[in-house]
Amino acid sequence: MGMRCRGIRGATTVEANTPEAILEATTELLVELMRANDLQVTDVASAFFTTTRDLSAEFPAVAANRLGWTDVALLCGHEMDVPGSLAKCLRILLHVNTEKEPHELVHVYLRGAEVLRPDRAYNRDETMEARSP
Repeated sequence: MGMRCRGIRGATTVEANTPEAILEATTELLVELMRANDLQVTDVASAFFTTTRDLSAEFPAVAANRLGWTDVALLCGHEMDVPGSLAKCLRILLHVNTEKEPHELVHVYLRGAEVLRPDRAYNRDETMEARSP
């Protein structure tokens, strides 16, 4: 089919509203999204990071910059403040250039964020087993 731009979603929760906690959770999620989808940084066209309003101590995009994503378009914002929504939640939407079909992409939800998309439950161990020879 050829190269297409596709979206990959991910979410996690953050332990505390501190720069360290936000950067740790963001790094973990980015690394897992890249690993699960067998991506290189050069495959990523852009990344959109959102947080719930209770996370404001650091821009999540700083973690991407620290990982060397200097040529990737990065943007941060806050989620809508919906009553009953998951607290201290960080979401990422990656736009990637890939030959994969949408059903082949792995969306990653960590640290309790699985409740956001139970239909996309992700198990790190199962993903690793599926990729091993």
